[in-house]
Amino acid sequence: MTGGLGALILATAVFVGAHLVLSSLPVRDRLVAILRETGFRAAYSLQALALLAWVIFAFNAAPYVEVWAPAVGLRHLSLTLMPIACVLVVAGLASRNPTAVGADTAAVAAAGPVGIFRVTRHPVMWGVALWALAHLLANGDAAGMILFAGMGVLALGGAAQSDARRRASVGEAWAAYRARSSFVPFVALLARRTPWRPREIGWARLLGGLALYALLLLAHPWLFGVLPLPGLG
Repeated sequence: MTGGLGALILATAVFVGAHLVLSSLPVRDRLVAILRETGFRAAYSLQALALLAWVIFAFNAAPYVEVWAPAVGLRHLSLTLMPIACVLVVAGLASRNPTAVGADTAAVAAAGPVGIFRVTRHPVMWGVALWALAHLLANGDAAGMILFAGMGVLALGGAAQSDARRRASVGEAWAAYRARSSFVPFVALLARRTPWRPREIGWARLLGGLALYALLLLAHPWLFGVLPLPGLG
């Protein structure tokens, strides 16, 4: 079902809702008991890919309906948020993540937050959320607002559910980790619950995030048909 804004709303809602429902503790535990962990992950991945394809088709088929015209300043703010988002994603993926699927959560949590996880214990999810916010600021059309708002809700909702799963499965080690870290970026650092040690992040991860940002800028017109910077044309 594609072709209108209603179809895009439905596709996005089902995509976000399916992720959050299947990741919720009661549903996930029941499915794992039936399918086992490997089967659950396989089924989860297949449904995610299928629903993502539906969202992409619905977005491409949706009409362009302008809701508002973003100011130039908001577009500049969007471009400022994107390198931060890219660094969060790259640093989060390239570090030992206590919330990653298959990670030895108890061992990583017992060691305390390190590197980018001193900023937030969900750097990848916050990177996606900032990506969504940046594109909401830069796009005033209805289809874009539906898609990016949905992705932002999914990222932060998924991060909150990840916290709940770890709290239930790891217990005291996760409680100690949470006390030394923060869900919202920089809160633990500002509250001095954890020290700021940028060397733990490392230049390689920082430069990797900036390289990803540069690549996205250059490839944006070919991938999405939109020129983020006039000088790239």
